[in-house]
Amino acid sequence: MTRFVRTGGVVVAALAASLALTACGSDDDAGKGSGGDAGSSAKPGDGQESGSATDTASLDGTWVGLTDGKNVTVSITAGKVALVADQAVCQGDVKDMGEVMLALKCTGGANDRTMGAIESNDGNKLVLSWDGGVKDTLSKADPGKLPTDLPSLPELPEVPELPELPEVPPAS
Repeated sequence: MTRFVRTGGVVVAALAASLALTACGSDDDAGKGSGGDAGSSAKPGDGQESGSATDTASLDGTWVGLTDGKNVTVSITAGKVALVADQAVCQGDVKDMGEVMLALKCTGGANDRTMGAIESNDGNKLVLSWDGGVKDTLSKADPGKLPTDLPSLPELPEVPELPELPEVPPAS
């Protein structure tokens, strides 16, 4: 039962992150490839630095973990980022600012995960340090599989049985 509850929470967070990623663009973007804004559609890693392209590509995927006992899910696809953590839903971009950073805007007034630096990324574990002081250590989720190295939730106490209620006479 505990395993199902934890897994269900991760699934919900992963689905919310996926939905946020699919909402990043709009149909209006289709015709904007020409004109003065053409350079603004460049993705991180498209520049002249060969190291940035590798770093950015290694971020793609879904990353999950627990920070302060709460689920954190970060999904990165083609330079777009979606994050679900606690009550916050955030989306934004991977930015090359001399180093690769995650720049996000969050709903509900959350502001502890708006600019994130990548402390380390070995392809399986991603450590993000956020400007709000939060540090997330996340594991890469295999497509179609949930990670198995997440800590277990504590066992819930037994619920006492309720006494039987007396019969209620029918209304006349």
